Amino acid sequence: MSEEPYPLTLLWAPLFTEVGRAGGSGWGCYLPSRAYQRLWESSHVTLQELLEQEQPLLEPVPERERQSFQYRIAMFYLHYLGLMRGFDTAYDQMVQPQKRRLLRRLLDCVVGRVLELKEELVRVDLSEYHCLDRVLQDLKLTPVDLEVPIPKYFLLEQSSAIRERRLMLAEILSRMEPVYPHETVPAMHRTEAIILLQKAERARQGRLRATFMREIRREEERDRRIWEDEWHKLSQDQAAVTVQKVWKGYLQRKRTQQDRRAEMEFIGMLPPPNQGEHLGIISQAFLGDEVRRLRQVEKEEEFQVAMEKAHSSLTETEGPDIKEHMKEQIRQWFIECHALTGRFPDYPDESLGGSYLIFADKTPEQVRMELEVQVQENKKKDQEKNKEKENEKKEKKKKGKEEKAKRGEDITLQVLPSKVIPAINAGHEEYLNLWKNRQDGMHPSQNFDSETLREEKRKEVEQEIRIQVDELMRQELRNMQLAVDREEGRPLKPPKKKPGKKTGKKKEKDLTSNRSLDTLYEELVVLGLLKKSETVALKDYIGDCLYLGSTLTFANKLPMPSLFDIRQNMALYAVLRLGSPDIHAMAPLIRSILLVGPSGMGKKMLVKAVCTETGANLFDLSPGNLQGKYPGKTGTQMMVHIVFKVARLLQPSVIWIGNAEKTFYKKIPKEDKEMDPKRIKKDLTKAMRLLVPGDRVMLIGTTDRPHLAELKGLCRVYERILLMPRPDYASRFVLWKHMIEARGIQMTRSLDISALAKVSDGYTPGHILQAIQSVLNERRLLQLVKRPLVASEFLGHLAKLDPVYREEEESLKDWYFKTPLGKKNLKLSKDYLDAEEAKLAKEKKKRK
Repeated sequence: MSEEPYPLTLLWAPLFTEVGRAGGSGWGCYLPSRAYQRLWESSHVTLQELLEQEQPLLEPVPERERQSFQYRIAMFYLHYLGLMRGFDTAYDQMVQPQKRRLLRRLLDCVVGRVLELKEELVRVDLSEYHCLDRVLQDLKLTPVDLEVPIPKYFLLEQSSAIRERRLMLAEILSRMEPVYPHETVPAMHRTEAIILLQKAERARQGRLRATFMREIRREEERDRRIWEDEWHKLSQDQAAVTVQKVWKGYLQRKRTQQDRRAEMEFIGMLPPPNQGEHLGIISQAFLGDEVRRLRQVEKEEEFQVAMEKAHSSLTETEGPDIKEHMKEQIRQWFIECHALTGRFPDYPDESLGGSYLIFADKTPEQVRMELEVQVQENKKKDQEKNKEKENEKKEKKKKGKEEKAKRGEDITLQVLPSKVIPAINAGHEEYLNLWKNRQDGMHPSQNFDSETLREEKRKEVEQEIRIQVDELMRQELRNMQLAVDREEGRPLKPPKKKPGKKTGKKKEKDLTSNRSLDTLYEELVVLGLLKKSETVALKDYIGDCLYLGSTLTFANKLPMPSLFDIRQNMALYAVLRLGSPDIHAMAPLIRSILLVGPSGMGKKMLVKAVCTETGANLFDLSPGNLQGKYPGKTGTQMMVHIVFKVARLLQPSVIWIGNAEKTFYKKIPKEDKEMDPKRIKKDLTKAMRLLVPGDRVMLIGTTDRPHLAELKGLCRVYERILLMPRPDYASRFVLWKHMIEARGIQMTRSLDISALAKVSDGYTPGHILQAIQSVLNERRLLQLVKRPLVASEFLGHLAKLDPVYREEEESLKDWYFKTPLGKKNLKLSKDYLDAEEAKLAKEKKKRK
């Protein structure tokens, strides 16, 4: 199969040209209104190309073409990421309210498609991490294009709710803190006070002595220079030549230094000198963004007022005529059906659309036949659900498939049907019909379109009136049937009762039905089960992507994920799903994540980042935090019930379990027996099963000792397990550079970041941060002017820390390859190695 890149990337050229004209360096730069309109148009051109390519993607592919199949899915994944970035920028900055509504639907659907393609990549690669460097290279993209953008509306549209929740939490916490009206200074002993005074006096005398000695040295240096000038006098010509040499050498060195700096800035090895101007441009861009958001609020308020006025005017002026017209149509349908079939038809049910089926362009006979077919199908479905034979047939089919696989028959790979592609098609069609051919000159002030508004409201008014008319006409149909039955002498039949629909979902008993949400919230805060999360952005989890993943794969070596991959997976699995209820309902359901890695890898930081990016509540069910709270079996059940109830009602919510292995201990150690860490295991498993699409509640566990836990129970609760190995060279280089610059230090030639990245192999980001904080204290920062920072200063502090030894990392890898997905991945890699060895053996035989 051809693996040439699709021509879709060429469609982004106008977009990047527009961004460049605006003087920005990315999607977030401030562009004029027409630029965002062109961004929207170019995004739809790309979207149309992708939709045309979606159908061939559904074709099954044999197992031997797994790599090419993964390549195609990865290309679609990257293109939809670019679309997501474009729609997010356009939705964030476009002012026209009707366009923004369509953009919001398209943005949510594209995010849902990105999450679907991520699931397909996991299913094909049999891994949570993917090597997309070869795809990036073929598409002429950069690692920045691989970054998962977080829609800005996640926090902007719920800022008021987040603010109110934070105020409530701060108020409860302030009531808990003890107030000390009179702070007393601890008394000091007389001897300690004397020693303190002596130290201060000696320091003062030392400073005076140092100043005196400095003046003496200056006078001696001045006398020495005067003496040298008297004895070494040059002629006028010699002095001129000497001055020229010094001056020309200075000028040449300065030019060389400038050329070298310009080259280093050009290739990105040094920061630009006009950092202040760059920051000023960025601040102006952000100011422009805020102005456009204020205009969005104004236009949205105007649009809401106009919607109410249009609805009321249509209801008053056109409502009675629409109602009478519907009644006449339905009565005519009754008469035509009775004339054709000899009896009155059954009125369509509300779940099937009611009288909307009647208004479709169909004859009464067709509508009657469709209704009868639907009734028969519903009866058949109800009968089939209650039969046990279907389950037995499914089990037999599964066994037969397994036997076929054992026989070695070829397995096919296929992309599952998408739930969001129909919605994306509908949104794209709406754009083509309504907005594509409209000129911006029609709405220069970004006001709403009154004609489009009336058309939309007319449909809503018709739907409301149709529901009313359906109730009236159902009663009228019953009266007509009764009258006809009386005339023909038929016995009167009582109306059929609709059987209640049984759902397979088990309802949870509400153990706190007599308590309000505020009291439950306050109780969790007081007991420390609901905590205030620190503000940490996901982008602060620094790390670079893996540039040689495909190369390692071709060399039959299993690549380990980088910190960049971990950050991307947290954005895909947690942030995007928790940020929007619409995305959560469309995306494949993921209820829990387990982060496995050595201490210092930033697992808690990622949990806090998810809460920050989505505005989620943070619940702490760590075993150490539960000791002494809600004792007994009923208490444990009540605690889990309250936590999940409040988490659902105040969603989005994150339930964090630190040291997650303790909840699933194989054998509880003596020191943890008093804690009783396994007491929530049973209730937690039940509560997780009750989470359904729409419940934006995510369980995130963190552990550095997973081998102590029972594997089956752990994998049953946590649906996604993310392994976090120690950082590679690229991530260490970026970590050192970013953390040192965060302390306000500019990179110089004396500081060799590459050497630091090499010698810190085996150390975690936490270790690197500790070393930087130890070296760059307040005193050392004051000395930077006279004594530049060098890499050797960090070595002593790194040597005091214990690195992550290779044995510890190998034990974590071995444990991961015992998980369900790890086993499949290991088996796939072994099969691939066996196939490569067989090819090599065949080639050797041919040569012989």
